[in-house]
Amino acid sequence: MTDISADHGTGYRARRRARRDLTGKHVVITGASSGIGRSAALAVAEKGAVVILLARRADELSTVVDAITAAGGAAFGYPCDVTDQASVDDTLKTILDTHGHVDMLVNNAGRSIRRAVHRSTDRMHDFERTMAVNYFGAVRMTLGLLPGMRERKDGHIVNISSAGVQVATPRFAAYLASKAALDKFAEVTAAEMRSSNITFTTIHMPLVRTPMITPSGDQGTGTQSPEWAAALIVRALTERPRRIDVPLGTLAEYGSMFAPGIKERVLHRYYRAIPDSPAAKGETVAEPETTDVDVVVPQRHRRTVPPAVRITGTALRRAARLVPGTHW
Repeated sequence: MTDISADHGTGYRARRRARRDLTGKHVVITGASSGIGRSAALAVAEKGAVVILLARRADELSTVVDAITAAGGAAFGYPCDVTDQASVDDTLKTILDTHGHVDMLVNNAGRSIRRAVHRSTDRMHDFERTMAVNYFGAVRMTLGLLPGMRERKDGHIVNISSAGVQVATPRFAAYLASKAALDKFAEVTAAEMRSSNITFTTIHMPLVRTPMITPSGDQGTGTQSPEWAAALIVRALTERPRRIDVPLGTLAEYGSMFAPGIKERVLHRYYRAIPDSPAAKGETVAEPETTDVDVVVPQRHRRTVPPAVRITGTALRRAARLVPGTHW
């Protein structure tokens, strides 16, 4: 009789630990020059992965690569426009020729537009531009890397979607339609690739404080930091869940199932209460003059959470994950 506990690292637990370990994994991250992509690159490199960064702005990309290598990590940057098929083909060829293979892909590059549909009737290009980056760009990257992943019988793809897809947030029709298309593409492809051991994670990300959301102005909702978003991406790469949601998105999905009329009325009141941003109205807002100043990095102070609160929160999160569609 074989002693499973003495399998010297060949049993199920050892294989699971190896799967969760990012050390030496080749991870491609798009849109990595700033915002969520930059923070994710730093966090993934800290876990020991070889981070391959893609973005259009070569100078900002180099800054991120330098920061990672200075901290002892392994990073490589390649300028690439995910909306350009030739650019993607050339970049992926260079990556595969240089690094041999890609283990994981994070489709993070994105474009957001916040504008009511009635203000978009003469702006078909808004819808085309968001689809070009958020949907076709991610699909283009996925299709380019799938053959190698299938050959190696291993791969994981993380798509950065939006909690707004679940909520159907007003004024984001162009943006959310592109993300919803990507959600369904990943769901179908995951089912087809199951026997090839290629998995997908869709992160329904809430609003994150990045330059992308600046033109939208105040939307009456809270935001998260890029570092918080990066932690979700690390979890997606190590644990490989099918989805990572936030409570607001899950609640909105249940509202769509059980009380669609009430949900629509609530969203309409939100739409009426929060005005269009100046950018959506076509107004030009003069930016204040800036001068060079010393930047003081704020010190993070961790709150002391009582043990009872921490234990209760953990129990609730674990219980919530038993409900289909809930992945807090």
